[in-house]
Amino acid sequence: MTDKKKQLQKHKRIATGLFLLMTIVYIIMVYAIRHSSASWMGYVKAFSEAAMVGALADWFAVTALFRHPMGMPIPHTNLIVNSKNKIGDNLGDFVTDNFLTADNIRPYVEKVDLANMISTWLNKPSNQAILESEITTLAKRILSDLNDDTIINLMTAKAKEGIAAINIQGFISKGLMYAIEKNEHNRLLNIILPKAQIYVEEHRQEIYDNVVEKKPILGLIGGKAVTNQLISGINTFLGDIERDPHHKIRKEITLRLEMLAVDIEASPVWKAKFDEILSQFITDKTIDTYMRDLWASTKESLLHQLEDKNSTLRSYISSSLSKIAIDLENNTENKAKINKWIQYTIYRVALKNTKEVGQLIRNTVESWDGQELSDKLELEVGKDLQYIRINGTLVGGLVGLLIYIITSLL
Repeated sequence: MTDKKKQLQKHKRIATGLFLLMTIVYIIMVYAIRHSSASWMGYVKAFSEAAMVGALADWFAVTALFRHPMGMPIPHTNLIVNSKNKIGDNLGDFVTDNFLTADNIRPYVEKVDLANMISTWLNKPSNQAILESEITTLAKRILSDLNDDTIINLMTAKAKEGIAAINIQGFISKGLMYAIEKNEHNRLLNIILPKAQIYVEEHRQEIYDNVVEKKPILGLIGGKAVTNQLISGINTFLGDIERDPHHKIRKEITLRLEMLAVDIEASPVWKAKFDEILSQFITDKTIDTYMRDLWASTKESLLHQLEDKNSTLRSYISSSLSKIAIDLENNTENKAKINKWIQYTIYRVALKNTKEVGQLIRNTVESWDGQELSDKLELEVGKDLQYIRINGTLVGGLVGLLIYIITSLL
């Protein structure tokens, strides 16, 4: 038996005992009056008689709240069981109308200093270690529970979208224009032209043979001299180009490259060529294989780093928590912002859900067993209600005594 139940039984016995005492006194007084005419006996009899009436009346009132008195289904008794749903409705409306109002909520919300509480808690190294452990455990659980195929499919889809969004024509065109602006094509010519001159000099015989093969008549009329003159002319021409940075050939090459850059960016032919090249190297199978390998290695690496207390990731989590704690402690402006946001959120959520709170109370009370609810309430307030019975006995006796005295004086 719980302490509350023991207290309730104790006070019930006191109230009932007082009633029985008044009953015994009354019986004694009735008997005594029949055999004696002492005046004081009338007063005692009046007191005890009225006390019994008061005790019975208050016993009936208190008992009627929780059950039928003496088991008899008297109307308007066993009130809590019979009115359980009404109690839930009234309790829900009472809480909603009298507690969950803007005027009542605002003073409490404005006192909320959660930022300071978080800062104080977070600045303890032991708490940082706990939070780091919880974050690590949660991260590992999330990674382990993730469906690999779902992640891979998502990564593959995003990779395909990214590849499709790449403007290869624009990239190459802009790259070519950048090279032209930086004069890279002329630097390339400066490398190629000396090599070309050397090549021509070293292959005089081969050039002569090719010329004679195509024009045999030159071999009969001094082809060697003609070929040498031709080679000398070529080398002179190449030398002029090399030495003159503004040579018309350089300008022509620059113009042609610029036209090529514009054509590459705008031409559907070039687009088709680049798409074909891209499709040969980057297929759906290639992307899928790459993403599977990427996800497998990434997941394995993350799990390993989360497990290793000395890993870079764990060090980053730890240092981040320390930084947040220090910043939150020293930055009063951030504290104010956090508190303001928390207060606003609590205030808005509380006012928005007042009806839901009332409905929750109603539904909860309605779901309770009526007799169980009655027993619980009696256990909570029954002890105090027994004082009503005691007071009713004493007050009733005093009122009865007063009436007897007044009647006697008339």
